[in-house]
Amino acid sequence: MVIVQILRSPDGKITGFKVKGHAGYADRGEDIVCSAISAITVGTVNSVEVLAGTVMKTRMKDGFLSGSLPPIESDELKTKAELILESMVVMLNTIETSYREYIRLDEVKK
Repeated sequence: MVIVQILRSPDGKITGFKVKGHAGYADRGEDIVCSAISAITVGTVNSVEVLAGTVMKTRMKDGFLSGSLPPIESDELKTKAELILESMVVMLNTIETSYREYIRLDEVKK
């Protein structure tokens, strides 16, 4: 199972996320659930960089990805980054609805 933690500040803004585990839906290389989760989360990191001009602090290894937002001075870029991250949550929730045995989303306030 893939566990996704969405890290939120006390005011509810997403500050980062952690993804760990393997879905186990199918054999390695054929697992559509793992592929979808990877595409969404890596795409989110890339989108934050390109569209919000912000490089997230990331760590990646087999079965693990974490991303955290650095402080962003511009309100416009901060809003863009937050929207991109909230969009990631919507997409992951959609996968969780269809594949509950393979992915779980947890929201953590810090």
